[in-house]
Amino acid sequence: MLPTDDDLAQFAAHGAPALPPANDSAYVAHDGAQLWYASHGKGSTVILLHGGLGHSGNWGHQVPALVAAGYRTITIDSRGHGRSTRDARPFSYELLASDVLAVMDTLGIGRAAIVGWSDGACTALVLARQAPQRVAGVLFFACNMDASGTKPFVATPLIDRCFARHRQDYAERSATPDQFDAFVAAVGEMQRTQPEYRAEDLAEIRVPVLVAQSANDEFIRWEHAEYLARSLPDAELVQLRDVTHFAPLQRPDRFNDVMLRFVARVLVAAR
Repeated sequence: MLPTDDDLAQFAAHGAPALPPANDSAYVAHDGAQLWYASHGKGSTVILLHGGLGHSGNWGHQVPALVAAGYRTITIDSRGHGRSTRDARPFSYELLASDVLAVMDTLGIGRAAIVGWSDGACTALVLARQAPQRVAGVLFFACNMDASGTKPFVATPLIDRCFARHRQDYAERSATPDQFDAFVAAVGEMQRTQPEYRAEDLAEIRVPVLVAQSANDEFIRWEHAEYLARSLPDAELVQLRDVTHFAPLQRPDRFNDVMLRFVARVLVAAR
């Protein structure tokens, strides 16, 4: 059983558990950015997309579980996050989705299941609309697809701990370690203004989607998750209990059980 971290005290102090040694890690040059990725394990491919302000190392509880289950995992630092660079253009989920596709093309990955957390979930669903033939399914955890899905921001000690860890990790990994505040502002602008998918847009996304959500999420309304599950043609909804926006860190066994069941279903169907 993996340790719990409900108040993120361990994450704040030490970060997520270190990822295992990678089979391969490198940079992919794409559209003004150098995108860092790492590959672990062998088998059908699962791509893990982290949340805003974080980095691929935040999946420290999930990569070992997927590798043990017989999958190849690809973790990617989104442009401007972690070890990846960015240019001066504003962030957009369409640009982030094109980055993921560029990594897939470079690695020769024809199709993959995608697990997305927060901004990574938006990116995954945008990619599923842009290139459905490349996406076996999306685990969409804890994000909104239009502005009505968010709650008013309320700072909490848990959020403060997470933010402090992001600041420290950025300073240690980024090629621009002194630009964290500008980075936060740029990501925040994207989050405030994007995405703006209508129900008709969601109806065009025909890959399997599991909408996973906590009723106690600090940022996303539960009713929005219900709306997404109704509006996406091939979607299911699952509620994660006793966790918040940070479930992969707080109760990793609970998150991993949902993740592994979904990945197994969509990758078997994709064969």
